[in-house]
Amino acid sequence: MNDVLIDSIGYMALIINLYSMSAKGEYKLRFISLIANMVYIFYGVLINAVPIIVGCTIAVFLHGYRIRKLRIKTMKNDD
Repeated sequence: MNDVLIDSIGYMALIINLYSMSAKGEYKLRFISLIANMVYIFYGVLINAVPIIVGCTIAVFLHGYRIRKLRIKTMKNDD
């Protein structure tokens, strides 16, 4: 894969992450951040950057956990 495409994937992750910061509501912010971190993991694999892979993997699990808690809370409030 050429360097321009790899850099573009990194910038795409950055743009998604920055967009998540403008999201209203915790659920939307975390969901978009989860997507950004998954793209960062892919980027980290492409450039062989273990710290990016490890950090973003942890972030994916943390966002996933909080999203699950928010969904459970929402379901309880709907009853």
